[in-house]
Amino acid sequence: MREDQSFEKHIEALTKISKAITSDRYIEDILRLVVTVTAETMRSKICALWLLDNSNNTLKLRATQSISEDYLTERSLKMGEGIVGRVALARKPRSVLNVLEESDYKEKELAGKEGLVSMLSVPMVVKDRVIGVINCYTSYTHEFTETEKNVLITVANEAAVAIENTELMVKTKVIREELETRKLIERAKDILITRRGLSGPDAYRWIQKRSMDTRKSMKEICEAIVLTEEI
Repeated sequence: MREDQSFEKHIEALTKISKAITSDRYIEDILRLVVTVTAETMRSKICALWLLDNSNNTLKLRATQSISEDYLTERSLKMGEGIVGRVALARKPRSVLNVLEESDYKEKELAGKEGLVSMLSVPMVVKDRVIGVINCYTSYTHEFTETEKNVLITVANEAAVAIENTELMVKTKVIREELETRKLIERAKDILITRRGLSGPDAYRWIQKRSMDTRKSMKEICEAIVLTEEI
């Protein structure tokens, strides 16, 4: 099989996986899936995925298929800082022949320990927004071909969409659960108002106190109240 055909096969597999993502898959699962498939596709020693934290405008290492404890250490870079930060800011891929000789590269000591040499870094963009960066490293000097660059760009774009969709689904699920809990609390309050002659605020405080005394969530207390009404 020709090299470009092999890459296309892996990209097709990643595309199918990303489209198959459902609401019960957590974001951590997506990230691990992306770095694992990408490392295999790019034949990389290490693949690292950084996501942008909009609260402080920094990029944080969120996933890698590496099992090295040193590499797994929590790290962050500001937008525009290092290769990762510059790639995110410019929204353009960048390749480095030898990271140990690149002035913009911030992790030379770690790269030396891990035996990392060449690097290809690509921004993850969705709807004209950068949400992160994917890096692929080799353990030898390597000039990345246009095919390899295009492959990683495709991977980054697919990953960005998958991550965005998953985060939206999680947020939607959380909002839905909050609404359901609020409705349940209101129903439980109405039952207490009718049964015990409590006011609305007093019924809410009763549920709160019961929750603290029993170390159960307010939702669990309200479910119990509603259940006794239905029996």
